[in-house]
Amino acid sequence: MVKNTKLLSAVVLFSTVTFSGCTLSKMVKKSKEQQLTVTPSPLEVHADEVKFNVSGVLPVKMMKKKTTYTQDFDYTYGTQRQDVGNIEFKATDFPNAKKEQPKSAKDFSFAYADGMQRGQLVVKGIASKGSKTKEAPEAEVALGVITTSRLVRDASVVAYAASGYNNQPEFEPTTVAFYFLQGSSVLRPVETRGKRGTYLNAFIAEKNVTRSVSLTGTHSPEGAETINEKLADQRAKAIEKYYRGQLKKFDYRDAADSIEFITKAIVQDWTMFKDTLATYESVTQEQKDQIQAVVDGSGGSFVEKERQLKSLASYRKLLNEVYPKLRTAETEILSLVAKKPDNEILALAQQVAGGTASADTLNDLELGYAATLTPDLNEKRAIYEAYTKKTDGWQAHNNFGAVHLELAKKETDKAKMTQLVDAAITHFQQSNNKKENAEAYSNLAVAYGVKGQRAEATAAVDKAAGLGGGEEVTRSINSTKGALQIRSAQYAEAISTLSNAGQSPDVLYNRGLAQVLNKEYDKAAATLSEVTTANAQDATAYYVAAIAAARLKREDQMTAALTKAIGLSSDLRTKAMQDLEFNAYVNSEAFKNAVK
Repeated sequence: MVKNTKLLSAVVLFSTVTFSGCTLSKMVKKSKEQQLTVTPSPLEVHADEVKFNVSGVLPVKMMKKKTTYTQDFDYTYGTQRQDVGNIEFKATDFPNAKKEQPKSAKDFSFAYADGMQRGQLVVKGIASKGSKTKEAPEAEVALGVITTSRLVRDASVVAYAASGYNNQPEFEPTTVAFYFLQGSSVLRPVETRGKRGTYLNAFIAEKNVTRSVSLTGTHSPEGAETINEKLADQRAKAIEKYYRGQLKKFDYRDAADSIEFITKAIVQDWTMFKDTLATYESVTQEQKDQIQAVVDGSGGSFVEKERQLKSLASYRKLLNEVYPKLRTAETEILSLVAKKPDNEILALAQQVAGGTASADTLNDLELGYAATLTPDLNEKRAIYEAYTKKTDGWQAHNNFGAVHLELAKKETDKAKMTQLVDAAITHFQQSNNKKENAEAYSNLAVAYGVKGQRAEATAAVDKAAGLGGGEEVTRSINSTKGALQIRSAQYAEAISTLSNAGQSPDVLYNRGLAQVLNKEYDKAAATLSEVTTANAQDATAYYVAAIAAARLKREDQMTAALTKAIGLSSDLRTKAMQDLEFNAYVNSEAFKNAVK
């Protein structure tokens, strides 16, 4: 009896295993009818990540009681395999599976790595019940990864701090005031031979290039002055006559005719009186308030107010100490500031940089400006190095770092490029240590971008934007920020930012790329056309224009742009042949001709 029981148990167990195996086999066979939709397909990389959605629909009657069906996804490329994840269908979740198709959808993502462009998203179906499983053959569900977003260019707009030097003609004022006796417009020898006259004569003797001479005559408020309405004008003209005489004396000749003389008389005006009173200390504040009340009073004419002042205890001091200062003719001379010509500034700066001239040969502003006069980056670096040693200021360190950054962009040796970028970063940090400034932070962002330190670049550009700056640094900030936004898949934001970054070819290129990635294809085509118009040798701009045309299904425009791109850079031939952007055209004769 016992033996018969064991035999029966074995038969039941065998039957169960056989039934399970048969069930799972049927599920696997039925799974061939499953529907899988991958969006997008081909896959795309954005912000260094491949994100996609898979929706799965199983056939009716595929799911059996107590079973599970798993869709296991991997991305394969070359000899590499990346586990992506799975979608699991449990029979208990689909009680109506005999009549309704089980459906599920899930978002997936994986980090992009070099070499993934020509790979496959594959799925393996696994039917299971208890500890038993049955696998379906692996099947391809999506082809490769589109990598257009990785065509972004690192920001290249370097921000130089303004030197502060103005090489344009500038006029500076020189002011001399002559004083007159009460009621008189006679310019006395004590004035012309005194300190003020001597100063004016010396100025005229130097033959400074003079644009204009403004002569303003005034008078004091008391009656002896006020009754002579022409007195202020006569004082101004007295100085003009003297000035013209001095021009003849110092042999100005025709140069005198180019000087504009402007005479002006200030009559019955309390402004100069109040200004003088404000600094006058020989009366009390109470007395000042009394005087001020009379002058500012609403009633009475100028003459009547002066009569009211006579009744004040402080009037004698006004008459003897304040009024004489108002009997003047003020002379303001606008003369041209003497400046070295640009070629002389550059030549002297080269000598300073070469050690054959003292750093004091030029002042700080001139030396900083000199570096802007040469297009040669090595010469510019030498001058900025001398500028840094002379001033040790934030502008000098920023500009010295900026020229290192520009040299790094042209360096083909990676080790030397890294060395230049590191040197630039050091000087930008020194600049900010002297004084935090938008230029240095903006340049730091560019430098960190070159090194691939995106988090540091983002922090630096945000700091730069917070500090603000002039038009040039704003363009630099936006150029860098826009490139970082593209790398972060913020395409609409990048378009807006780059619209305020100037019109350099690299800025326009990144804006056109962002427009492609934001599906604004016609706008992208127009922007990229601006790039190739500005630089007809920009192969990558033509290539991105070909992508925009391909997405618009404009094969003629696509092949024309692609032909131009490959003609300028043969490396783009292999890229185009592997690029899934052109997958719909690989069998087209036009495409084949473009890449041959």
